Amino acid sequence: ATWTPLAGSFEERQSRRSNEGIWHYGSGQGPGKESGQLPHRLRAGGSAGHRRALRRHGRRPGGRGGFPNRGGGLRYLRSEDGRIVTFRPDLNAQRLEDSARRLEIPVFPKDRFIEAVREVVLANADYVPPYGSGATLYIRPYIFGSSSVIGVKPAEEYQFRILTTPVGPYFKGGVRPLTLKIADYDRAAPRGTGHIKAGLNYAMSLHAIVEAHAQGFDENLYPDSATRTKVEETGGANIIFIKGNKFITVGSPSILPSITRRSLEYVAEHYLGMEVEEREVPLTELKEFEECGLCGTAAVISPVGRIVNGQDVVEFPSGMSEMGPVTKKLYDTLTGIQMGRIEAPEGWIYQIG
Repeated sequence: ATWTPLAGSFEERQSRRSNEGIWHYGSGQGPGKESGQLPHRLRAGGSAGHRRALRRHGRRPGGRGGFPNRGGGLRYLRSEDGRIVTFRPDLNAQRLEDSARRLEIPVFPKDRFIEAVREVVLANADYVPPYGSGATLYIRPYIFGSSSVIGVKPAEEYQFRILTTPVGPYFKGGVRPLTLKIADYDRAAPRGTGHIKAGLNYAMSLHAIVEAHAQGFDENLYPDSATRTKVEETGGANIIFIKGNKFITVGSPSILPSITRRSLEYVAEHYLGMEVEEREVPLTELKEFEECGLCGTAAVISPVGRIVNGQDVVEFPSGMSEMGPVTKKLYDTLTGIQMGRIEAPEGWIYQIG
């Protein structure tokens, strides 16, 4: 089975401004096949979208119809010397593949994933913000079932899309440590789908986060669903802790293997000389940590100043006014690597222009 063009060629549409790329998989006609038109154009800034549509022939594919599967976001930015670069896209490609397999969605090959992202970014190179602005070009790859299915079963057709948009600096008004609430809800069941990028994991967090915001909290921190005695992660980020010279992260089969968190583990050990521990973290240990943060693509690290569990409040020594000193070193080192100010480990930085 191979991926083949669905309608038109990518090169023919290079002159159109793009903010979405589309690929198609399935044995049916596919969107736009009969009319010779491409799938629905997504308009941005008043300009027509440009996209590439591919179709795969062969066996009947798997996939959870209607449930989006995400590879996770990527950021493209201008390095100090003017190059357009991104950070470890191979891990995003691998995560999309792992998630697709778990959801019975046909795998989009890793090499094609990186090339697809490259093509969409090149078509939008004018929208990559300048170095020093704090802004980036955000990339969101995702797959969803697109065939008509009534019932819960694998779809027969899928679309793999890449949506891109410029985004401003994450910390617009300066860094403000967050206040977390130990969630009253469960994020993911043991042996469930908490370890993959799936839309269903985010859907369940919506009511919980609206409720937390109404109560004055910034985010929910979910404990493990089996015992509710151990830290897992928030609705959209892994959590990290600092204790002396130790960098501590949660080890659990129910959380997402964050690319940023894994990169911070490497930075902590190999750049800052810290001891790295990936292990279970009981809620009772929270009061022993000196610093805390949430890590992810957009913010890299968001500092946490306080965690509230009912009547129990843990306030970290790093305080509620700024990022803790060790967290700041981790943030500065990793963003320095991403921006080209600090030499990166081999294979971490991918350049397209």
